[in-house]
Amino acid sequence: MANTDCVSVRVFSLNCWGIRYLSKHCSQRYQMIGEMLCKEQHDIVLLQEVWSEKDFICLKVKLASTHPYSHYFKSGVIGSGLAIFSKHRIQDTFLYRYSLNGYPYMAHHGDWFAGKAVGMAILNLAGLTVNVYVTHLHAEYSRETDSYLPHRVVQAWELQQFIRHTSTGADVVIMGGDLNMHPQDLGCRLLMSYTGLRDCYTETAKFDGCENGITLIADNLFVGKNELIPFEKGIRIDYILFKGSSKTNVYCDFMSTTKGSVPGHPLPYSDHEALTAELRLESKIPAQTGSDKTQDTPTEKLAELVDTLTEARTEVKVGLHCAERMRYTAARTGVMGLALLFLELAIAAVPCFTLGAEQPFPRISFYLLAALCFVILLTTSLLYIFYTMELKSLQGAEDQMRLSVGSLQEKLRGFPVAQPHNAPQRSPVEKLPSALDAEE
Repeated sequence: MANTDCVSVRVFSLNCWGIRYLSKHCSQRYQMIGEMLCKEQHDIVLLQEVWSEKDFICLKVKLASTHPYSHYFKSGVIGSGLAIFSKHRIQDTFLYRYSLNGYPYMAHHGDWFAGKAVGMAILNLAGLTVNVYVTHLHAEYSRETDSYLPHRVVQAWELQQFIRHTSTGADVVIMGGDLNMHPQDLGCRLLMSYTGLRDCYTETAKFDGCENGITLIADNLFVGKNELIPFEKGIRIDYILFKGSSKTNVYCDFMSTTKGSVPGHPLPYSDHEALTAELRLESKIPAQTGSDKTQDTPTEKLAELVDTLTEARTEVKVGLHCAERMRYTAARTGVMGLALLFLELAIAAVPCFTLGAEQPFPRISFYLLAALCFVILLTTSLLYIFYTMELKSLQGAEDQMRLSVGSLQEKLRGFPVAQPHNAPQRSPVEKLPSALDAEE
């Protein structure tokens, strides 16, 4: 692409709420979504909560003429729910499943069974390498008592790591999905400050959609008012993020969201609002290098990043203490069940040592008690294993964050992490790297 060339890319993102037999009017809404995508002809379509592969195949057939390239990311018991459709050839794909994703015994929430993940697709667009990411993080079921916050923070940490390490050779990075986090939430700040991704809503030159860009609105037919407490009008938890590179500038010229009802249809597309962003990709010329930097100095960026990481470590430590407590409770309950089982075996052995003695308990009660002991032992053993795995994941994330904080603090003090004895001296300004070049 020549320096004067300009490429326009239309990106679409939607949480489809596609749980077969549970989501309301699922088939009808998929039909509406397919018709809309055929008509609008976006360059890149990022979908979440497409839980049934049959629904993906139906969309694939319907979009064959407008979006000939597609990929469905498979993960977990019922799938990741992530899908990508593209006008441009998909050269490569990869899926990373988050190490933490809720609890199996919280079956009514269902996140653990879903295999939440981030999917990546590499496209070639007008000679540019474009890394596209689609993701769906753990839901927030209660703003006041959010027991899943440590898991979501770890997911955001793993997401930023995945994007940073896989996008080093990309000219353009685009990410879309349902982050289940408000713009100022810890996970969002961690993701965007570490990766350098920019929010289309805050960067766009023109916006048409719901007030404040909210994507879960009270006026939506499928949204219950209780879900939005304490936010009466709605919340913004769906995003399209982007960033350029040393060779390419990226601008958001226009962004829009649906507003609940769909003209000509009695139903909205989903319980979430759909997002559309029009991005403009321009090659940099030498004079433009560094022209899109913010006014923040490297020191300010590094200090902000250290504060965000420290806050994230605190939340992860809270999760660690909770997991340790739950593992201890599971172990203690298991020991009690084992002691009860041994007591029962001792009672069962009484007739063997006292000739002519009868069993002191009715046989049926004896068998029921034995079954109860076995269930307690099995359940607590599985829970102990699960909480041990959760502890390992939380400890691993906390260790990584601790190393990153140490590295950033070294940079903040103006000293390199490692420097040869005969290395030439540099000025303090030159010693400070960009805040976005954080090491792990």
